[in-house]
Amino acid sequence: MSGSSANMSDMDPTKMGIGRSIAVLTSGGDAQGMNAAVRATVRVGLYTGAKVYFVHEGYQGLVDGGDNIRPATWESVSMMLQLGGTVIGSARCKDFRNREGRMQAACNLVKLGITNLCVIGGDGSLTGANQFRTEWSSLLVDLVRAGKITDVEAKRSSHLNIVGMVGSIDNDFCGTDMTIGTDSALHRIIEVVDAITTTAQSHQRTFILEVMGRHCGYLALVTALSCGADWVFIPEMPPDEGWEEHLCRRLADQRARGSRLNVIIVAEGAMSRDGKPITSDQIKKLVTDRLGFDTRTTVLGHVQRGGTPSAFDRILGSRMGVEAVMALLEATPDTPACVVSLSGNQAIRLPLMECVQVTKDVTAAMSEGRFEDAIKLRGKSFENNWNTYKLLAHINPPDVKVRTNHLLNHDSNINVAIMNIGAPCAGMNAAVRSAVRMGIIQGHNMLAVHDGFDGLAHGQIEPITWTEVSGWTGKGGSMLGTKRTLPGKLMEEISLNIARHNIHALVIIGGFEAYVGGLELVQAREKYEELCIPMVVIPATVSNNVPGSDFSVGADTALNTITSTCDRIKQSAAGTKRRVFIIETMGGYCGYLATMAGMAAGADAAYIYEDKFSIRDLEANVEHLVEKMKTTVKRGLILRNENCNANYTTDFIFNLYSEEGKGVFDCRKNVLGHMQQGGTPTPFDRNFGTKMGAKSVLWLTEKLKECYRHGRIFANTPDSACVLGMRKRALTFQPLADLKEETDFEHRIPKTQWWVKIRPIMKILAKYDIKLDTSEHADMEHVIKKRSPIMKTAEK
Repeated sequence: MSGSSANMSDMDPTKMGIGRSIAVLTSGGDAQGMNAAVRATVRVGLYTGAKVYFVHEGYQGLVDGGDNIRPATWESVSMMLQLGGTVIGSARCKDFRNREGRMQAACNLVKLGITNLCVIGGDGSLTGANQFRTEWSSLLVDLVRAGKITDVEAKRSSHLNIVGMVGSIDNDFCGTDMTIGTDSALHRIIEVVDAITTTAQSHQRTFILEVMGRHCGYLALVTALSCGADWVFIPEMPPDEGWEEHLCRRLADQRARGSRLNVIIVAEGAMSRDGKPITSDQIKKLVTDRLGFDTRTTVLGHVQRGGTPSAFDRILGSRMGVEAVMALLEATPDTPACVVSLSGNQAIRLPLMECVQVTKDVTAAMSEGRFEDAIKLRGKSFENNWNTYKLLAHINPPDVKVRTNHLLNHDSNINVAIMNIGAPCAGMNAAVRSAVRMGIIQGHNMLAVHDGFDGLAHGQIEPITWTEVSGWTGKGGSMLGTKRTLPGKLMEEISLNIARHNIHALVIIGGFEAYVGGLELVQAREKYEELCIPMVVIPATVSNNVPGSDFSVGADTALNTITSTCDRIKQSAAGTKRRVFIIETMGGYCGYLATMAGMAAGADAAYIYEDKFSIRDLEANVEHLVEKMKTTVKRGLILRNENCNANYTTDFIFNLYSEEGKGVFDCRKNVLGHMQQGGTPTPFDRNFGTKMGAKSVLWLTEKLKECYRHGRIFANTPDSACVLGMRKRALTFQPLADLKEETDFEHRIPKTQWWVKIRPIMKILAKYDIKLDTSEHADMEHVIKKRSPIMKTAEK
């Protein structure tokens, strides 16, 4: 593919699709975010000059043809971003399974000159698409023979290109970190879990929740991590023999420790070691009979497929749609059918059949009882989730004082302090909880520091226990209390308190202030020996502006808050017609929230500091809206980051639009303010915070062993004070000192930010005539290479 994309990138992207036709269909079970993918495919297809068709009712529509295959226009995909399910319909189709059906489908496509097919669905739908593609030439031969199409028509459509996007709430497709719909399904599940938690606590009940996912335990596993469940049953890793005893002992222990609530999560495909299903009713009977606990079961069912797509799924769908169109237009008869997917924050292309093969390998591994393999084949993200869950869940705190001390050869325990710095954000508490518990499991004493560096300087430090942090995962804000104060002026008091409380390591959870504060502590090490202890900074801020990490805890929650507000505002604007809303978002100088919310809410423009704009650009945007009001889509949405420009304030932009739009549209403005820092954390932030908290303490434990000299801890190397960040595809530790180069301290942002590259997508989807940079194209990657070691062990 690299060969073909090299010459493609010299081409003008707005002419790439001229003379080509693309059809888009959704098939199999519906998933939230499919509409975002359809919308992006249509708009980007039209942007490249291609003709785009909707295929209604999935493969059934492809076979039935006629009115089911209709040209798509720009306006026809408007207002669909916030709708769940699939607007163009999906159907399970028997006809497409047999050759006559596929022949009819081929005939319908040839007649319309469509040779590019974009399929959004699960593994079954994508396998069907690939079969269709491999048979294509022989289907055409038969059609010519039967006199259904002419030789000329057959020549014109000699080859069918296929690209897939995985739409499935189960996240059961190998090779993709997240399938379209998974995040939204987690949102639905977590809403229910939070609601049930409050009633269960009132009555001291045990709740058993059954979640969907067919043969994949992803939803169950992430739910268990995100709500701190007592137990999870997933098909990939059945419980050990005698799990009944273990489960009951565990629930009884939790009760004895004062927990008023037990939560057990069951995946619908859960089974025991011998392959028999484990059902929620079975578990309920067990708990009721053996422990006499008041137990209730809730089967979530189709609620999980419903509702509005989360911000993540909308952005995922939109980015995949763009990549899918590019993959189709760059494909040659020799490139294998591919799926576009996301790995970390990179758009990638993978050979469809390799992914299907690995997905089948998982099922095989499970049925042959090779459960460790099944978890590995599910991919890195699944494996990390499972490992974190195992570490945090299956341990009874009092019996775990396997102290690090015998490694450190002396009696006083290791004390690890945890603090929150900067503005509060959702997910901070999840990070604190998992850090505290992981520390206790490692045998450390955990200390909570209240109110940031102020608290560290004034001695607001106290021990924090296992039970104190229970239920913290789902709580918004900062339970420890947080302040923006930097440590610079308080160094003397801080070092005294570190000595007084005998603190051996520090976990700093917060935003840009946490990063700068960490740097100040490191710089003060020369003067104060007490500061020569290992430290780790976990980025947690709605602004997502901490150097060393592509994402920070809390940004996803804020993004969803902004997006759902924009949805409501758009609805109001659609009702009144000819109305433009100007919305100001937070983020300091960082344009992440404005850009991503712009993509998720379908904004016409997002003004940010990183992407400089002038009065000419503002005029162009106004003209663009004046043109838009002539179409059927008579509303506009403009986002403005709070610090994007000191002179072009929200009021200025509002006044400019109001004046220039006189007689065509009227304006309203809305400053979202602090609601962006509040709210219950989203599943992503709970899970991300949990993983970061656990990983940071494991790293500190290793560092403490390295830094132990002559009966005490002494850490003064640059790599003993790090930022734990998400970089492209992995969690990495980077020395605070090394990140100085990458930081714009005046504007409190990293000098290069990955998301700036995807800004053009938002503009194209809003119908701006701009150039999409096609040079950075995702080349085809491979999943199969990961299989070899496992295959060897399997053969042994």
